[in-house]
Amino acid sequence: MNTAPSVARSAMTAGLLACAIAGSALFVVTVLVQSVTRVGFDPRVHALSMLALGDLGWVQTTNFILSGALILVSVAGFHRALSPGRGRTWGPILIGLFGIGLIWGGLFPTDAGLGFPDGAPSGMTEPTLVGTLHNLSPTLIAVSLVAACIVLARRFAGEKRWGWTAYCIATPVAYLVLGFAAFPLGDFRWVLAGGAIIWTWPAVVAAGLLREVRSGSRAEPEPSHRGAAA
Repeated sequence: MNTAPSVARSAMTAGLLACAIAGSALFVVTVLVQSVTRVGFDPRVHALSMLALGDLGWVQTTNFILSGALILVSVAGFHRALSPGRGRTWGPILIGLFGIGLIWGGLFPTDAGLGFPDGAPSGMTEPTLVGTLHNLSPTLIAVSLVAACIVLARRFAGEKRWGWTAYCIATPVAYLVLGFAAFPLGDFRWVLAGGAIIWTWPAVVAAGLLREVRSGSRAEPEPSHRGAAA
């Protein structure tokens, strides 16, 4: 039996899943590094989207778009790696919406304010059209990732994979608890911490699927060839 096509398909799936790992890691690391190195940026009061403003704003803009593109490419990898069953369609789609949300955030920057970047008003300004469009990005990212966690938690529970089930449930819970805690505490670093937890979730799931693909424990079905000779 010629195993070359199967090996090639597994290699392609592995490459696509690696894009999810790279995309999530790139986004989180770049945001965290900038949050402590950008002059004038205070992660306690400034939203991470404001990193896309100012002279070095191109770094975060590139981060949004490149990370989102990598996540979007990985959708095919998730679909190929997940065997037929619950969550195989909607899980990858929702992860893809996360990627679209990142790209959207890069295309439409948020408004300046709270003294950042240098020269911006010290308070909040009247939202612009572009700033209003940007606000769709964090909403799309949050809703799609929370929903993806729930969808794959149901899948893993059906497979009795309790470790993965617990991880998929704990991730959005931690994200929401930390996010809501930021407002009474008046410290956006809690939002950043919760975000880092859920933004890395696709990478962790992709890494798990990648191990299975490479070990052969999650073999992809061969494409059917109708009309082949018996």
